[in-house]
Amino acid sequence: MQLRLSARVLAATGVVALATTLSSCGFGYATDRPYTPAAGVNDRDAMVDVLGAVVVSGQDGSGTFIASFANNDQTEPATVSSIEGSGDDSDIKAEDFQPVEVPAGGLVNLATDGGVVLTGDQIASGAFVNLTIGFDNGESVDIDVPVLPPCHEYEGLDESGDGSSAEENCTVESAEPAEN
Repeated sequence: MQLRLSARVLAATGVVALATTLSSCGFGYATDRPYTPAAGVNDRDAMVDVLGAVVVSGQDGSGTFIASFANNDQTEPATVSSIEGSGDDSDIKAEDFQPVEVPAGGLVNLATDGGVVLTGDQIASGAFVNLTIGFDNGESVDIDVPVLPPCHEYEGLDESGDGSSAEENCTVESAEPAEN
């Protein structure tokens, strides 16, 4: 009888161990990865994070680069020294670019501090453009940035051309309700 009880305990222990192993998801849970549900893109590969990057454009050929820069160095300020097109988008240029200083451990939001006007044939609403953002410490990041119309939260942010709003492009057609 003692042997039979031990076999049952051993079997139950094995089932619990097997169930625990098979029901776990392992490492690298999706909830452990950074995720920002927004139209803008993020790049966290350099000492300065580029967050929520978009180009707001009300007309083809020009737009305004908007992003937040977060300095991860808590002791030294950083400077965004260049923003320019790269790869197939290398003709995109920043007009009158002034370096952007990001305080130590601080954040600069171009939506409130003034965006960077870009010009180039590839800039058109709905496209993605490849930009290289350079920093004073020698680091740079390549980032594919969406080009969005100046609608909703981006209204009034396009400082290029005459594209501060594009209401005709902001309307979403609603489907007619189905009749029963």
